[in-house]
Amino acid sequence: MTVLVLGNGGREHALAQALHRDPSVVALHCAPGNPGTAAIATNHTVDASDGAAVVALAQALDANLVVVGPEAPLVAGVADAVRAAGIACFGPSAEAAQIEGSKHFAKEVMEAAGVPTAASVYCTTVDEVAAAIDRFGPPYVVKQDGLAAGKGVIVTPDRDAALEHAADALPAIVEEYLDGPEVSLFAITDGVTALPLQPAQDFKRVGDGDAGPNTGGMGAYTPLPWAPDGLVEAIMRDVVQPTVDEMARRGTPFTGLLYAGLALTSRGLRVVEFNCRFGDPETQAVLSLLESPLGEVLDAASTGRLAEVGELAWSPDSAVIVVLAADGYPGVPAKGGSIAGPRLFGSDDAVHIAHAGTAGDEAALTASGGRVLGVVGRGVDLSAARAAAYAAIDELDAPTLFCRRDIAERAASGKISTPAL
Repeated sequence: MTVLVLGNGGREHALAQALHRDPSVVALHCAPGNPGTAAIATNHTVDASDGAAVVALAQALDANLVVVGPEAPLVAGVADAVRAAGIACFGPSAEAAQIEGSKHFAKEVMEAAGVPTAASVYCTTVDEVAAAIDRFGPPYVVKQDGLAAGKGVIVTPDRDAALEHAADALPAIVEEYLDGPEVSLFAITDGVTALPLQPAQDFKRVGDGDAGPNTGGMGAYTPLPWAPDGLVEAIMRDVVQPTVDEMARRGTPFTGLLYAGLALTSRGLRVVEFNCRFGDPETQAVLSLLESPLGEVLDAASTGRLAEVGELAWSPDSAVIVVLAADGYPGVPAKGGSIAGPRLFGSDDAVHIAHAGTAGDEAALTASGGRVLGVVGRGVDLSAARAAAYAAIDELDAPTLFCRRDIAERAASGKISTPAL
């Protein structure tokens, strides 16, 4: 296959790395890609949200499969344009992508499908938000209804802070707070069959101990040694398959990657959110352990043949990704800082580095975004994977970047407990 990956972040670098390992992928292209993808694929300058431009590029490359990484092109209908041109595309239609594009829509789907989720109120004014948060009580949870790059949510005991956030996030969803650890589960689906990937847990807050504002994600790990027996089966049975079935019933089948963000609460499993694409940074950790050929799996999902694939194969190792972000993130990040050190354009058995917000090349690499690098460590368990990742970070020369130092620490130490399902 000739495969074109759309996007320029760490998720797309991870997708490209996994596709590069698939012997059926004979030519790999990224648009626009980044300095990391340039080492394993051919980058092309294109607006990933411009359907006509993407189609023209895919046709020029004679691509057999287009893989859409970010949510914005999906919500904009790029997958529709690609499929209309007769090219297989991994990613949902614009209508189906509303499961992430509108949290209000996602709640309607969950209610119709009988999927367990937090009680919520849809609000169009700050006064409505105030009434809703008073109804639910603290901690207050306010979510921007539309796309917000992972930073449209506030969870706070401060009522004034919740209302201040709401003023810039209308229309918004106000939810009851969900206790318990969170889980990310990705499911590949062709609109009928759904196939789970290995579950992960990510870290949204910017600082150690989950301090500070929400970000797009500061790290993640997989597998989950604390997960209760039957977790994946329960999520697929109670959340993913009913959602896939409901989307098909509505005449807007969801094909692509359905991301379920869940909380394992004292009252049972609850959906926190749905996304319509691979999560970032969980993808970098999860795909590093995938042993099945990713290109063949995504092609089967894109052409309605996922039932032929069977269960995915995984390494028995653990993986931890630690995100290096630019000073100032998630506010205004400091751009232009120099980055040097080993493994920036290669890897060893234990570590590889995903580029997320970099510019330049091997001779002169600089920071160009908020989340800049994702350092992925592998090991026989989470402690070994953490050690590998942080040792690699300490070898880098990147004075304008910072990271959390506690990614996967509690899980590796056996300090996470969950209620039985």
